[in-house]
Amino acid sequence: MRAAYILGVGMTPFRRWPDATVRSLAEMAVRDALADAGITTRDVQAVAFANAVQDAIEGQFGIRGQIALRDMDFDAVPIVNVENACASAATALNVALMQVRSGAAEIALAVGSEKMTHPDPAVPVAAFEGSWERADRAAAIDRLVRLGEGTPIPPGVVESPRTVFMDVYAAFAKYHMARFGTTQAQLAAVAAKNHRHSVHNDRAQYRRPFTVAEVLAARTIAWPLTLPMCSPISDGAAAAVVVSEAAARRLGMGRAVRIRAQALMTGGRRAPDAVEAHISRRAALAAYEAAGLGPPDVDVVECHDATAFGEVQQSENLGFFAFGDGGPAAERGDTTLGGRIPFNPSGGLESKGHPIGATGLGQIFELVTQLRGAAGARQVAGARIALAENGGGLMGVEEAAVSVTILEAA
Repeated sequence: MRAAYILGVGMTPFRRWPDATVRSLAEMAVRDALADAGITTRDVQAVAFANAVQDAIEGQFGIRGQIALRDMDFDAVPIVNVENACASAATALNVALMQVRSGAAEIALAVGSEKMTHPDPAVPVAAFEGSWERADRAAAIDRLVRLGEGTPIPPGVVESPRTVFMDVYAAFAKYHMARFGTTQAQLAAVAAKNHRHSVHNDRAQYRRPFTVAEVLAARTIAWPLTLPMCSPISDGAAAAVVVSEAAARRLGMGRAVRIRAQALMTGGRRAPDAVEAHISRRAALAAYEAAGLGPPDVDVVECHDATAFGEVQQSENLGFFAFGDGGPAAERGDTTLGGRIPFNPSGGLESKGHPIGATGLGQIFELVTQLRGAAGARQVAGARIALAENGGGLMGVEEAAVSVTILEAA
């Protein structure tokens, strides 16, 4: 397949935007990405638009991309609408990548935009109910309860109202604790590290540093997860311009980042104990094979840490640590800036924010910035190879959709 490059990226700050809309956020990110690539809307030949919850929150069930981009001068190009739960934006990148690699387009645009905040806080919480099989809800809850029964909640713990996916991650974490000895303090080390990283990211929703002790002392959301271990409700948008090698050379290769590989897979079929068959593990292995690389070649990672446990789990699934060593590795400092393999220098979803239809492209924004050497105080020294993992939804005991993308500085 033809080589493809990311030539431009754009991203709004991820935060609560009370007066913004899906359209206004998308426009900001798209304008920045086009300017970064040195092109205009008239140069774009295909658009993939990601959004996950506008239907549930606003009732906009169809043509979301066409409506969001209607005031921008995209002349008769195809706009493909993409929804894949929290993996929607990475899936939009996959669509744009396929347009370029197939030769259908020389220049394609991937956009993700999400407006999740609402005057009624119950509305965005309810939107998450659409990201697992509704008809299987009772069985899914039973599976989660059984998954976590090896680690009972300590007496006296009071949990808080939350989205259903905090319960999902809590069940995953309790299983991991029972099987591998992972501790709540190790999860707190992940959260403290990511909040420390976000201090240097002016697009992050939260920029307050936390100590491990402060993370542990915070309000419990779904044990063992405390508030600083969990991603917030966020608004925001991100975009990336994907181009062919010929277009990159014509427009200027200097700031281009090559997409070495992307694997997009569907999960939900493994047994709970078959951790080595996790869909993220399988997607990572496929991406490494396609790129001709392995974990030792990677310099920096942005992974889907909707909770601190997510980073522990994915650091193992992606092959950077043995199963069961993700927690101790975080506690040792292996995943911090300056450590063996920095994870989430942006601050990750826990502190950068998680506007779910934009999250995967937000990861790409950070990694392109890193590979350009332009990340300032959070720069990973000498970064040449970067990996993004973005997952979404629940099927069985794992994510329904997972994308692993490997990027290389041109």
